[in-house]
Amino acid sequence: MAALKLKNFSMEETTNMYEHKTDYYHSSKMVLRRGQEFKITLHFNRPIQKKEQVKFYVHTGPNPQEDYYTLAVFELSKSGSNTYWTATTDSLASSDVNVTITSPADAPIGLYKTSLQIYSKNRKSHSKLHDFILLFNPWATDDDVFMEDENEKIEYVLNDSGIIYFGDKDSIQEMGWNFGQYEDGILETCLQMLNRSLNYKEDKTLDASKRCDPAYVGRVLSAMINSFDDKGVLEGNWDTRFSGGVDPSNWNGSVEILTMWRRRGYKPVKYGQCWVFAGVLCTALRSLGIPTRVITNFVSAHDKDSNLSIDSIYSSSGRSMGKDSLWNYHVWNESWFTRNELGESYGGWQVLDATPQELSGGIYCCGPASVHAIKEGDVDLNHDGPFIYSEVNADRNTWIYYDKDVKEKVYTNTENVGKNISTKAVGSDERIDITESYKYPEGSPEERAIYLKAREKLIKMGIINKDGLSKRGIGKKRRKKRNGETDLDEAETVKEKLDIDGKFELISSTAFGDDISLTLTLTNTGKKTQSLNVKLSSSSIEYTGKPIAELFSDQTSFTLAPKKEKQIPVNLYASQYEEEIINHNLIEVVALCILKSGKKMLVRKVLFIERPPLKIQILANALVNNPVEVEVTYTNPLSTNLSDGVLSVGGSGLVKKKMKRKVPDLGPRETRTVLIEITPSRTGKKQLVVDFTSKHFSAIKGFHTINVTDVDVDVDVDVDVDVDVEADDELYE
Repeated sequence: MAALKLKNFSMEETTNMYEHKTDYYHSSKMVLRRGQEFKITLHFNRPIQKKEQVKFYVHTGPNPQEDYYTLAVFELSKSGSNTYWTATTDSLASSDVNVTITSPADAPIGLYKTSLQIYSKNRKSHSKLHDFILLFNPWATDDDVFMEDENEKIEYVLNDSGIIYFGDKDSIQEMGWNFGQYEDGILETCLQMLNRSLNYKEDKTLDASKRCDPAYVGRVLSAMINSFDDKGVLEGNWDTRFSGGVDPSNWNGSVEILTMWRRRGYKPVKYGQCWVFAGVLCTALRSLGIPTRVITNFVSAHDKDSNLSIDSIYSSSGRSMGKDSLWNYHVWNESWFTRNELGESYGGWQVLDATPQELSGGIYCCGPASVHAIKEGDVDLNHDGPFIYSEVNADRNTWIYYDKDVKEKVYTNTENVGKNISTKAVGSDERIDITESYKYPEGSPEERAIYLKAREKLIKMGIINKDGLSKRGIGKKRRKKRNGETDLDEAETVKEKLDIDGKFELISSTAFGDDISLTLTLTNTGKKTQSLNVKLSSSSIEYTGKPIAELFSDQTSFTLAPKKEKQIPVNLYASQYEEEIINHNLIEVVALCILKSGKKMLVRKVLFIERPPLKIQILANALVNNPVEVEVTYTNPLSTNLSDGVLSVGGSGLVKKKMKRKVPDLGPRETRTVLIEITPSRTGKKQLVVDFTSKHFSAIKGFHTINVTDVDVDVDVDVDVDVDVEADDELYE
């Protein structure tokens, strides 16, 4: 009898990828999810005899070892075994053997090489099988990323588009984002991020082994999405000029960015800001099977000193002098997985943030931090709890800065930070508010108790002292004393409550190009007449709160009798702001009110200036592989002619490659409609994203969800995008 030999085999790619919900991936490799069986068929020259052995070898990483769980050797059997991986068959009676292979639910993810060894007639033969890519599996109950609700898995793993919120807490805007995790080469590019990380370069064997842990993988990716430390995907730029790169507001998806990073030899792509970092990180995490969503926190604190308080500084004329300490909004990610090292209650949603803000463990990354731990003030748990807690619940101190020696604290607000924390709803385009996931209601006894608990933990950790000063702050104070300066924390403490209340009220539209009218209402709540000097100012600001240009300043003085109010009109003309809000459409209006006694009060309001909407309409039912026309209506928001307008169109499953079309010149405030033809390539709900861009204003964004079907029926319409990416056959260097 001839020795047993493998004649040929089939990896059953189509069936396996359908069963593993990976059939949408455009990859040259079979894509599987761990903890779930898959089938292959082996064709031998004859049936396997009792004394003959067939062993499988699967391995990942550059130096696979069984002790590191990056190499598995397991024998084909009829009954299964207790090995890490298993291979079973129902029958060995035929030369054609159907094999069921099961990977463990905690196997490292990544590219796996597979081979077969046959022991027959005292001989050993070796045959290579096809490589495959193994992902995390939210459908496997023993996987750390297991998610029970099927609709949530569809939304947070399978959905390749989403919505990112921005603007202001009182004027929340939305943009569509094409995650595009299934597009050509995107999965391989995300695996390359892991292979180009500092962790991988330091110890390739250990890094490959630790890819079994979604917390580890998430933290590595949060570092690799930004370019600091490791020449990662995106270079951040918070200036008003973006020479040599792309204005962050002009991106509408991750595919173009990841493709550019890969094709340019892994050189950082220019440029990103927080929502771009979050969009690309969401793509990477979903592509690897980790349930992920994009989160926007309005009035988001950036606490450099880890003392759970933010200092907003204004000049004596009322102009903001803050250094990016309080952002109008900040965007990050939440991923879903257990935290076995922290305890069962800390599993679930975990914060991951790729925006390079502060060092964490010596590099620019952030998280994962348990959302439950943040809500409960457990800031002593890994990772970056104090920073994230401050983002959503820091106290805000307002200071008046006179000169280098004189600063005065005029107000402390314990309820200002962390508003309308938002994410896209499951299965719809609605916005949901998840603020209660991060903190107890503002002003409640629970919220203050948790705040004090968090401060106590920071004191025990040695991060701050009993006065709430960080070690960094104490060092600064000592240096300032030597230089004869006064530190903020040494300045005058919070004033007692004044007998004057104030608020701004908007009484006009905030449409771009319109004159804006507000009323400042000041009320004397006391029993004495008050003399006031009111200094008014306004500036265009970045979304980080940093002032760009002063738009106007004015002042007035008057007396206010007890229980009386005074209304002061504030007018901001289009000619004052049109050329100064190119980037983020945000204006800050401030009133510094100074009483005759010397006491002060500061009233502030942020306005979001709304661009004219971009409208998208599908003119027929969207059928897969059939052209359909889309009507796009856009408007020149300027009071002058526009000659450089461009429409950009994208969407996974709808557009093969991002389309750009220069539009004809537009007169002042002129509206025009154009027809664009798209050909959907996949069925299901898809998102069409359209941007109207110019160097004179930030991108005007629109999106439309389209339901693509394979039959012509009356349905609601929804859309998606595709971009070609070169595949990389070798994921380990």
